[in-house]
Amino acid sequence: MNAHKGDAVRRVLRRSRRSIFQAFLESARRKGGKTLAVIDGDGRKLTYRDIVRGAFAISGPIARRTTKGESVGVLLPTGAGILIAFLAILARGRTPAMLNFTAGARNLKAACNAAEVRRVVTARKFVELAGLEKLIAELSEAVEFIYLEDAKEALTRADKLRALAGPLLPKLLAADPHPDDTGVILFTSGTEGDPKGVVLTHANILANIQQITEHVEIEPTDVFFNPLPAFHCYGLTAGTLWPVMAGYPVVLHPSPLQTKIIPKRIFETSATIILATDTFLNQYMRASEEGGMSSLRIAVCGAERVKDETRQAAERRFSFEVLEGYGVTEASPVVAANQPGDIRAGAVGRLLPGIEARVEPVEGLAEGGRLFIRGPNVMKGYLTPDEPGVVKPLADGWHDTGDVVAFDENGYMSIRGRLKRFAKIGGEMISLAVVENCACAVWPDHLHGAVALPDERKGEQIVLVTAKAGADRGLLLAWARSHGVPELAVPKKIVCVADVPVLGTGKLDYATIQRMAEEGLAALEAAAAEPAPAPTRRELKEAQKRQRAEEKRAAREERAQSAAASDARSDAPDEDPLPKAAE
Repeated sequence: MNAHKGDAVRRVLRRSRRSIFQAFLESARRKGGKTLAVIDGDGRKLTYRDIVRGAFAISGPIARRTTKGESVGVLLPTGAGILIAFLAILARGRTPAMLNFTAGARNLKAACNAAEVRRVVTARKFVELAGLEKLIAELSEAVEFIYLEDAKEALTRADKLRALAGPLLPKLLAADPHPDDTGVILFTSGTEGDPKGVVLTHANILANIQQITEHVEIEPTDVFFNPLPAFHCYGLTAGTLWPVMAGYPVVLHPSPLQTKIIPKRIFETSATIILATDTFLNQYMRASEEGGMSSLRIAVCGAERVKDETRQAAERRFSFEVLEGYGVTEASPVVAANQPGDIRAGAVGRLLPGIEARVEPVEGLAEGGRLFIRGPNVMKGYLTPDEPGVVKPLADGWHDTGDVVAFDENGYMSIRGRLKRFAKIGGEMISLAVVENCACAVWPDHLHGAVALPDERKGEQIVLVTAKAGADRGLLLAWARSHGVPELAVPKKIVCVADVPVLGTGKLDYATIQRMAEEGLAALEAAAAEPAPAPTRRELKEAQKRQRAEEKRAAREERAQSAAASDARSDAPDEDPLPKAAE
């Protein structure tokens, strides 16, 4: 695949040659200081001037506790506070490292080690409301915390003067690093080992913001709604930085899990664009009253496949379109997306301007291949715990996504699944995403996760973990046969659970699902191997009674069938002999 050519690519390349903070200051000057920028979780409305002054002010106390070039952790929920802290760190030449507060102490320590994070910005109010006291206590063994409440108390007269003068003298009072310097560090989930740091430059982030702007049409009256966490690249770039850089107000909601509150806030704020995942969007629509989300024009969904049922519900109940996109943290993150009025079912749209793609064949797969990407939004490299602070660059700028995709003749890309999310059964590659799609079609109101476990005969077997009580494999098999899905894609075993676990990003928690499948399969095998208990005397008598009754019923049916056959023979007319000529 060749990169898109033309004016769009040139704009992407030109507008990415800045630093993130300086680009934000330019947006603030262009829109005007009194223009609404953010509606916070508590309903507060902040203008561009409020955010710029807040960032310049708080940058002072943070700078006094850190050194230039240092990676500073950020452990905060989605809201104005995290945007101001993010910009404040950048304003004084530090690098924000976005930490996932749902990842657990072990993963967070590994992440901080990989990125050499020694100090973390957070807020006491958030720690208390989220119940993170134990996590903070464990992390305190490895890092020092800078609380926003303390930073506000520590503001000096010089800090306040900087807040007033900063917007007027940005080149003098704010850092202006090279576009290719590190702009932010995010982290992989750590579900397949210790989390890796993804090093994104200022140019990477700004290029992706411009790519999205070129690809997705925005109307002058649009209002964004973002409930996604900023420790996830989608929530940071698309959900937070895209709207404020493009000059559109954004509602920053602190948690995507508040399914009953979010539809009400969408209604109250007249939001027109929501950033979500399929799982979260479904939950919001179910919780919403009729018309409660009708202000929405589009929902931009990523991180997981969008189900047909989701699109249908959005159009039928609320009259908005669902745009499915595809991205990876390493690409800042958006790679491809459908566009309003041009949605291809089963596809994630076309590549954004300036992105090149290479598809390499995968043994055992007849269609599609492994996706490699390159472009101005693709990361600088990885940080790993084994070599803290050392960026491991990409070979020739190409990133191996690990995803299996296919392109049609018009350049629309469809995702077949992650290569690690395929099961090899008897030499044939089966996408676990297909297994989940089948389960979603049969039981659309429940969550399902498919994993591969070892099998002595065929190498691997597929186990479905589902929240559907009493899920019947026969229904899946019947659906697969009627829809042309190979029977190998029907799970060999089904494990029913109360809830299928979901990560804070909206993705299924496959590490936990894998453990559930292993434990559930072991329980099923133990139950099958356990000898049946000897029947009691009463059970034997009842079984004998049922057997005698069954024998009597069978005898009656046999006599009735014999009588019917005899009557049929006596009533039948004599057969005519063959005509002589025919003989």
